[in-house]
Amino acid sequence: MAGASSYPRTSRYFGVDVAVHVRADGVEIPYLRCRSLPPADRLTVLSEHEVSEGDRPDLLAYRYFGDAEQWWRIADANPVLEPEELTATPGRRLRITLPDGVPGGLGG
Repeated sequence: MAGASSYPRTSRYFGVDVAVHVRADGVEIPYLRCRSLPPADRLTVLSEHEVSEGDRPDLLAYRYFGDAEQWWRIADANPVLEPEELTATPGRRLRITLPDGVPGGLGG
């Protein structure tokens, strides 16, 4: 059962390996290994967003990516401990980026 996870490409867990913990009684418990954040300088910036009152990570993901579940891409580009921190401070500037591993942009 260990190996690559079966999450879709759009998931933040895509490509994260599955490992198996074996309890003393022999029961196997699968789990996902830790997911590391990509280095910020490896992400291609598409845009910046200035946080306004009422912004939420899921709404921003829908606005920029057409999919509210892609909020984690904004979190990856603007490392925070909790997603709500992204939009907690009006005036904060957020980087909107391509996912890790997607090169270029319009001119690149």
